[in-house]
Amino acid sequence: MACMKLKQLEQCLQTVDDFSNPKVKHEQYMTPSHIASHLLYTIQTQHGDLEQKLVLDLGSGSGMLSLGAALLGADYVIGVEIDPDAIENFRSNCEEFEVENVDCVQADVLRLGETYGQRTFDTVLLNPPFGTKQNSGIDMAFLRVALDLSRGAVYSLHKTSTR
Repeated sequence: MACMKLKQLEQCLQTVDDFSNPKVKHEQYMTPSHIASHLLYTIQTQHGDLEQKLVLDLGSGSGMLSLGAALLGADYVIGVEIDPDAIENFRSNCEEFEVENVDCVQADVLRLGETYGQRTFDTVLLNPPFGTKQNSGIDMAFLRVALDLSRGAVYSLHKTSTR
């Protein structure tokens, strides 16, 4: 069961700093705290897929989903992000939240199979680039990676227009 109330989680996530230099080519935008908190709270309270789990956050950006997972009791969270500026934001947010069980690695999500073995993570979270600006279908490519790396659950946000 989640160790934090939904309202408290949302209030905490409202303090996550956004991208300092968002890049259009990566379709960078921060998941709103309202959406992130409700999504993560439901993942934990309805499915138990965060507390005491090894969690992977693909295309983690500034760390909204990673930090929320940690606040809801994940044992360890790894965020994966390709952009060094976003990683700086991510790490700064981790320092502000004083979490020690969250790390961010710089990597191309589409090449993670070369780094991690299949079925390594209990839960995989992703709010991928949708492929609306360029790279049509990239959201589905991220999802395929997530499915390969998860031994449990995958939770992914998608835009209906990219179906």
